[in-house]
Amino acid sequence: MTEPENRCRLVLIVPDIADVDEQARIVADALKGGDVASVIVPQYGLDDGTFQKHAEKLVPLIQDAGAAALISGDSRVAGRAKADGLHLSSNAEALSEAIDKHAPKLIVGGGNAADRHHALEIGEVRPDYIFFGKLDGDIKPEAHPKNLALGEWWASMIEIPCIVMGGTDPASALAVAETGAEFVALRLAIFGDPARAPSVVAEINALLDEKAPRFED
Repeated sequence: MTEPENRCRLVLIVPDIADVDEQARIVADALKGGDVASVIVPQYGLDDGTFQKHAEKLVPLIQDAGAAALISGDSRVAGRAKADGLHLSSNAEALSEAIDKHAPKLIVGGGNAADRHHALEIGEVRPDYIFFGKLDGDIKPEAHPKNLALGEWWASMIEIPCIVMGGTDPASALAVAETGAEFVALRLAIFGDPARAPSVVAEINALLDEKAPRFED
């Protein structure tokens, strides 16, 4: 799979599906649709043992598709499942501890950056990326205006890449790209209708190829 040159790329957030085989099949299908930079695997309501089983099933198929597999919240599950990284929706202190412990062996990023002040605190600990929004924050068709504004501010000033959470409309990916953010995260926009997931991934990549601004080297 060829990576797109110097434009915003897609990050998928695995949907909340209790059946591990169905979840894996849907994610694998979506990844056939085209370029995906990484896939974040949230725990949702699963107990640790069940989450471990989901992670062990999902991580290899994500990696086989050429994307990085990021486990949300649990470094032990990330390690046992041989994931590429750890996504933490926590404060700068917790991120700093995880970076000290796991980087550079694992990608470590995320953050709970609800405003500029907290974003800068997170930036000071030098994560691999910062995330604006919540993993399940796609409750409207468009991306949250606050997250778009934070992404635009961050991308114009700071070298650490940012991921901005999109909305339920696939077209929200372009609004994120237009902020200058390196990555757009989508969940329901891709997985709301699982049968269409591969074609939606293809459509979003085509839209970004055509209209997303290009980064300067």
